[in-house]
Amino acid sequence: MTIKYFEDLEIWKLARELTKGIYSVSKNKSFSSDYGLIDQIRRASVSIMSNIAEGFEREGNQELFQFLYIAKGSCGEVRCQLYVAYDQGYISKDEFENLSNMAKKVSVMIKNFIEYLKGSKMKGIKYKKPPVKFFREDVLEFLKEYQKK
Repeated sequence: MTIKYFEDLEIWKLARELTKGIYSVSKNKSFSSDYGLIDQIRRASVSIMSNIAEGFEREGNQELFQFLYIAKGSCGEVRCQLYVAYDQGYISKDEFENLSNMAKKVSVMIKNFIEYLKGSKMKGIKYKKPPVKFFREDVLEFLKEYQKK
């Protein structure tokens, strides 16, 4: 299967589901009054899916690694904030466990993706060499451009 878009990545899809879950539980009446925590946990969850997308769109493995590591860190941040929400009684034990496990799964998937990429010979689209032209073709192309001026 060829992955052309970040939306094709299973880790992005699961990160999206996690973000939906975070937004859903943070709408609860008791949770909704803690503006600081809502803002922080929502931004952290959005950061996961956004960094996966941005890293993929950069079209180079080194940048993808960087953004995947940031996304992985945001998974930890979301889990930590879920503990705060649970300890404050904003979410149920089931909600906590479901979302925390989802964040752990995304984190493991990101780690596995990074390990896979480290062992891969692929460097990304932007590192592909352009097609080699023969000297004659370069000269003819230059002459056509020169004559237009």
